[in-house]
Amino acid sequence: MNPFRKVSLAGAMLAVLAVPGAALAADGGGKITIMVGGATKIIYLPARLTEQLGYFREEGLDVEIQSQPAGVDAENELLAGAVQGVVGFYDHTIDLQSKGKEVEAVVVFGQVPGEAEMVATKAAAQIKSMADVKGKTLGVTGLGSSTNFLTQYLAFRAGVSSSQFTVLPVGADNTFIAAIRQGRIDAGMTTEPTISQLLKTGEAQVLVDMRTVEGTTQALGGLYPASSLYMQRAWVDSHKDQVQKLARAFVKTLRYMKTHTPDEIAQKMPKDYYGNNRELYVKALGASLPMFTSDGKMPAGGPETVLKVLASFDPTVKGKHIELARTYTNAFVDQAK
Repeated sequence: MNPFRKVSLAGAMLAVLAVPGAALAADGGGKITIMVGGATKIIYLPARLTEQLGYFREEGLDVEIQSQPAGVDAENELLAGAVQGVVGFYDHTIDLQSKGKEVEAVVVFGQVPGEAEMVATKAAAQIKSMADVKGKTLGVTGLGSSTNFLTQYLAFRAGVSSSQFTVLPVGADNTFIAAIRQGRIDAGMTTEPTISQLLKTGEAQVLVDMRTVEGTTQALGGLYPASSLYMQRAWVDSHKDQVQKLARAFVKTLRYMKTHTPDEIAQKMPKDYYGNNRELYVKALGASLPMFTSDGKMPAGGPETVLKVLASFDPTVKGKHIELARTYTNAFVDQAK
């Protein structure tokens, strides 16, 4: 190891120990760690794709992408100061504001959730709509996750209270598939490519589809901005140059996704993202691309829909005054043009 680098690392460690909350910070040339609530989920594709395309490096950024199975776990890492940003659902910014935490989305990737409530084929005869989930066990990625928020709202809208069904955290990808296969859940909410995998094997069917604008509007009453990069407001305010570079890198990626085929995009991704199911991955990617924004901006009316959803059942949000303007900003993506 270069001795000067060793001294530099030691100095950085001392700085972190000496200054409360220093782990939150990264100076002009420091590493930025972004936690993703399930990096292999297609809804969060822009995080890894930006890295693969080299856009972080082009902006002079040192970015590390880490993954947690559920968005709520990534949120906790952000609040603890272990990471500088989260690629997760925008609805966490509203939920956190109701708890006195100032977090804002600085780039919006998805204008819809990209999720589907899947019902196990062996339970499909009993569950034909969300009104039929009384007494059933529904899978979510984690308690307090966005899949949990949406599950509760869909049931609420169908006249079923959260006390009338059981929620079981089962993660995503293979653990979700295993929960369906083993009969531990009757239905559950997940994303691509898991949705396509279950449809291919015939082990589950789509009950509520929120992968499209039309399906989301029907299920939730409007656009539901979802996957986004959100950060603590204090960090954004003190690191505007770095946030601007991040926004520029992500907007480049969103443009790339709009101008390249699913197959071309898949070629850029690590092989372990699709394993032996590349054809299935490309198909799922093609079905998912319309959910993404082209400019990273918050869609008009989106925050209001999210607030309506959360305020209908979340006791921490219900009845609280939420300043939606403080839960997101378009300032950085506007400059990215």
